[in-house]
Amino acid sequence: MKTQRTVTLASKGFILLSALSLLSVSVMAFANPQSVMDLVHVQLNNTDAFSSIRGVYGGVGMTLFLSLIYLMLRDTQSGLLFLCLLWGFYALSRTITIFSEGALGDFGNQWLLTESVFFVLALVLALANRKAIPGNKAV
Repeated sequence: MKTQRTVTLASKGFILLSALSLLSVSVMAFANPQSVMDLVHVQLNNTDAFSSIRGVYGGVGMTLFLSLIYLMLRDTQSGLLFLCLLWGFYALSRTITIFSEGALGDFGNQWLLTESVFFVLALVLALANRKAIPGNKAV
């Protein structure tokens, strides 16, 4: 019983951490899209560029945040599986960039490591969550 509670709390905590990290970028993008692009040294030079960054990082980020909060409260296992996909595809995208365009800079390398660790954490928690909840055959 104690293990189940620990796994549940760790799972919900990880989903919340992921949601809050996405929310921080989303709020930054809504308030000032250029600040998001400054992280990768790209200058936005027209309103369509501002609109696109505000939509992708702001709007999509907010959608992801709200979805993760819902899943954290209603279906933790699905939230963990969703995070496996999210963090895994982020890491895969950066890995493809390495093979297609060349080595990443400090920013890209730091995030490749972070996203890879988050993918592994989500996977480990999803597997532990499956074992901790009797009758849960998801995964």
